[in-house]
Amino acid sequence: MSGLDRIVVAGASAAGMTAADTLRREGFAGTITLVGDESHLPYDRPPLSKQVLLGTWEPERTVFRSETAYKELDIDLRLGVTATSLDLGAHSVALSTGESLAYDGLLIATGVRPRRLAAGHHLGGVHVLRTLDDALALRADLTSASSVVIVGAGFLGTEAAAAARTLGLNVTLLDPAPTPLSRQFGDELGGWVGDLHREHGVTLRTGIGVSRLLGDRQVTGVELTDGSTIETDVVLIAIGSVPSTGWLLSSGLPLDDGVLCDSTCQSAPGVYAAGDVARVLNPRYGVHVRVEHRMNAAEQAGAAARNLLGAATPFDPVPYFWTDQFDAKIQAYGIFPQDAEMTVCQGKPVERRFVAQFRRQDRLVGVLGWNMPRELRAARALLLEN
Repeated sequence: MSGLDRIVVAGASAAGMTAADTLRREGFAGTITLVGDESHLPYDRPPLSKQVLLGTWEPERTVFRSETAYKELDIDLRLGVTATSLDLGAHSVALSTGESLAYDGLLIATGVRPRRLAAGHHLGGVHVLRTLDDALALRADLTSASSVVIVGAGFLGTEAAAAARTLGLNVTLLDPAPTPLSRQFGDELGGWVGDLHREHGVTLRTGIGVSRLLGDRQVTGVELTDGSTIETDVVLIAIGSVPSTGWLLSSGLPLDDGVLCDSTCQSAPGVYAAGDVARVLNPRYGVHVRVEHRMNAAEQAGAAARNLLGAATPFDPVPYFWTDQFDAKIQAYGIFPQDAEMTVCQGKPVERRFVAQFRRQDRLVGVLGWNMPRELRAARALLLEN
């Protein structure tokens, strides 16, 4: 903790909030400035594509803690302010307000931004889903719509498809990959996810891409790469995201699909990163990994904050993530490279209750459970032995 009087945390979502909270709990008594580009108090993102989109949660339920709580922690909370550049030599972060924040320690938690389509994204009724405002705007459009096309069948796209179908809309889910979630877990498991969605009335169009969005001011349809069109009232673009590192391009920090860090989450002396933006060396697997999931954001931010204060402990997690879709709760531990081989070791996929192991070069690297949480926790122990 020696030599640290001023810490800046850039990014005020789960990772940034957790980092600031951890710094105080670990006894840091200096200045903490938490900078967030949204006007909302820091909030949780996973409910946006589920409870918020369905309307079962109001926005305030997603907020981590009250404004009073930040004051009690003596955190200088700067909302609606963007970090625009970093000067490593001067130890300062420039803000969109024109101000520069001097720091002795910096923790980067600026997350990711959604990818967008090049043609037609400006039309009314076209949405991305990353922020609370995004979720509320999409929810408002869905309440008056009869149909929605979702472009992208990853975690976000499939969760949003399940929510929209639950709301009674006609839902078409598009992806150039062969099956939903195939990039995450492979084609076989993706096929079971596809079956789940079809059984609930979702129209799947896989192995095909989007040429452009149709309409004048308001979207009216989607033109596909095979020349066919789909009429729709609303379009959600869920084609992935990119790390929010544009403000760091001239900083000299190592950037490679995120902020490149060692196993302690350090990117440069006195500079650490955590959450969706951080690409951290995982000593368990021997590779740099950038994980875009809620649990990782919190755990990694806590580790990065402690290491910023001098702990110097490698962050060595077994990654955990989950998705809820219709009546399916899919949970996973580990990593799931494209060349991993999947084997069902408990239960039956046809019954939608099973545990699967993923092996790469005869090493167990991941386990996944579909509606079998207790059995999956037992399977997780096997990962710790590998």
